[in-house]
Amino acid sequence: TVNCLDQHVEKSPNRVALIWERDEPGTAVHVTYRELLDQTCRLANTLKKYGIQKGDKVAIYMSVSPLSVAAMLACARIGAIHTVVFAGFSAESLAGRIMDSGCKAVITYNQGVRGGRIIELKTTVDEAVKNCPSIKHVFVAQRTDNKVWMGDRDIPLEEEMAKAASVCTPESMDSEDVLFMLYTSGSTGKPKGVVHTQAGYLLYAALTHKYVFDYQQGDVFGCVADIGWITGHSYVVYGPLCNGATSVLFESTPVYPDPGRYWEVVQRLKINQFYGAPTAIRLLLNYGEEWVKKYDRSSLKTLGSVGEPINHEAWQWFYHVVGEGRCTVVDTWWQTETGGICIAPRPSEEKAEIIPAMAMRPFFGIVPVLMDENGKVIEGNDVSGALCIAQPWPGMARTIYGDHQRFVDAYFKAYPGYYFTGDGAYRTKQGYYQITGRMDDVINISGHRLGTAEIEDAMADHPAVPETAVIGYPHKIKGEGAFAFIVLKEQTAHTDRIKEELKTIVASKIAKYAVPDHILVVKRLPKTRSGKIMRRLLRKVVTEQSSNMGDVTTLDDPSVVKEILDAYQKYKEK
Repeated sequence: TVNCLDQHVEKSPNRVALIWERDEPGTAVHVTYRELLDQTCRLANTLKKYGIQKGDKVAIYMSVSPLSVAAMLACARIGAIHTVVFAGFSAESLAGRIMDSGCKAVITYNQGVRGGRIIELKTTVDEAVKNCPSIKHVFVAQRTDNKVWMGDRDIPLEEEMAKAASVCTPESMDSEDVLFMLYTSGSTGKPKGVVHTQAGYLLYAALTHKYVFDYQQGDVFGCVADIGWITGHSYVVYGPLCNGATSVLFESTPVYPDPGRYWEVVQRLKINQFYGAPTAIRLLLNYGEEWVKKYDRSSLKTLGSVGEPINHEAWQWFYHVVGEGRCTVVDTWWQTETGGICIAPRPSEEKAEIIPAMAMRPFFGIVPVLMDENGKVIEGNDVSGALCIAQPWPGMARTIYGDHQRFVDAYFKAYPGYYFTGDGAYRTKQGYYQITGRMDDVINISGHRLGTAEIEDAMADHPAVPETAVIGYPHKIKGEGAFAFIVLKEQTAHTDRIKEELKTIVASKIAKYAVPDHILVVKRLPKTRSGKIMRRLLRKVVTEQSSNMGDVTTLDDPSVVKEILDAYQKYKEK
């Protein structure tokens, strides 16, 4: 926090640190570096008063706001470890993360506001902490004027902060002490708590923020990501604040109150760099250009895309319509585990070419390699393979909390001596990198990473559903959607009711965005003799490449393929 706050307060205390673009249109709140330091110290002293110490874990379940940023920085200031949980996650998801990390406290709001709707945050926290004995206190801030139930362990945050001292000496931390944990989906089982440390993470976030976006002092940096994701950590909070930037906090949605919201905000706040997700661009593109052209976007210099590979149509629209053909578009590739941007068109030589929809150039110190099936490095250009990184970089994750073996297995076992990203990539004739997508059972819904196993595990809880297989399929807006194949127990009636129940289960166990778009009932799933589900075949069915099923000799009973194809055709016709 000294790098993010104190150093700037000494030099320019009245510089604006945060512009909070609240859900209610046109009600932006400006917070200076001095004000943010004051808030952070008061919050830090409040945490200390209630027994939070260096090394303790604190869950933050809040919508995007200056107070949620202060909560992150307050933890950092006293050496506590924050784990921010996206405020769209269900009580069960929140409880799972609290239990896995052993949090002592939760910081939340009475309610959240998004897209004109009220989100019951405190109620969700109450539900979650019922099963979390490690939680001693719940700090509750007020986002709305509505009263919520307060129990014995609940503490009104703003009241306590008003009583607290506005000076808090920062804890002295080692460069490799933990700064935060953030949970992300893997290809198997439960989400994993990715651990980032102090010095390397902050350095990498700050440098990538400065050089990828060409951030200049005085620019207004507009990253519209939520703080619940790594993008919000690195490019809403830590990177920009370390660089003394003015960072926009966007609480709303791209279509509230109408599909011009992003561009109205760009005009009103005079945003210079805009960083968002392809899924939002695809959504807005459907509403047409008039919503963009209605507003003055002349302040924009750089446009960035994050969360999934951007498709050509969305890139062209972003470049020509939003940026009027005069802004640099940076398609950035990175992961929760990398801490910051690893491959992007900038920095580069001045005016170097940018190829649409391609991440292109590795950042300083990033050494990408492509590997073949036999674990050998693929030399030369115009080649495809598994994307690995050959040497460490400052922002890389250090471990998975409580399970270092899983960390080693997930990232370093497949290609010993290399970090395996889980993505495939193509190296062009000129030596640039194009990301081709995940190589494992992980899908990307609207930029949210989700293991298909998580959805399967949730649906398997239904008593009538002994078996499920979930795959990703191309979706016009979301990039990928989830398609579920389910087997029902004998004599099961009311399949439509069961489908609705399954959707409810997934929403309550994970989150609304994880709910499958399609659920198809089949007699059985395609399995190998050893019982492994061949999801590859299910993908072929859904993407309608059934003429080219590849090798089906390992199937226990190859006739299952026709069965599933017939069921799919019937479903489609219906």
